[in-house]
Amino acid sequence: MSLINKANFRKLALKRLQFFSNVGKIKKNKSICLEIKKIIDFHRPKKILFYIPLSLEVDVMPIIAELRKRKDIEVYVPFMKDDSFVPVLFRFPLNLKKFGIKEPNFSTFRNNEIDLDMVVVPIVGIDDTYRRIGFGAGMYDRFFEKLKKKPITIFTQLKLCKAKKIVTSSHDIEPDYIITM
Repeated sequence: MSLINKANFRKLALKRLQFFSNVGKIKKNKSICLEIKKIIDFHRPKKILFYIPLSLEVDVMPIIAELRKRKDIEVYVPFMKDDSFVPVLFRFPLNLKKFGIKEPNFSTFRNNEIDLDMVVVPIVGIDDTYRRIGFGAGMYDRFFEKLKKKPITIFTQLKLCKAKKIVTSSHDIEPDYIITM
């Protein structure tokens, strides 16, 4: 039996996430998005950072589209900069960047000094401490490290992948909510 560490767990979780049928993903995406909207309605954030989903992640694009129509909420997404990212207002067109991530065209950086009220974060998995295991680049960890105040943090995943022991480090981010099916 091989020793479970973060890298090994990440590989196992990614394999598990690749086996969803499209029909199953559609149902799960809708259910998870409904739960996210309930949290948004409860907390009433003014500035939310979402992610632009990869195929293995919860599709939050319907929520982004809905919230962009509202005047009381600003929707931000990550724009990769150096070894982390900065939040920029969501807008079209989206361009394919490194790691297969889509992001808006360059716009004026709002930088990490913006007071985000809520952040919706994709995960590959969590461990016994509920800390995030991502794709391994550490971008969200570095982003959160620079924030002046911690926003309400929601982790999303199509199917929960949880290590039965601690494989994360103290710098890995923790959620206020985990939404998965």
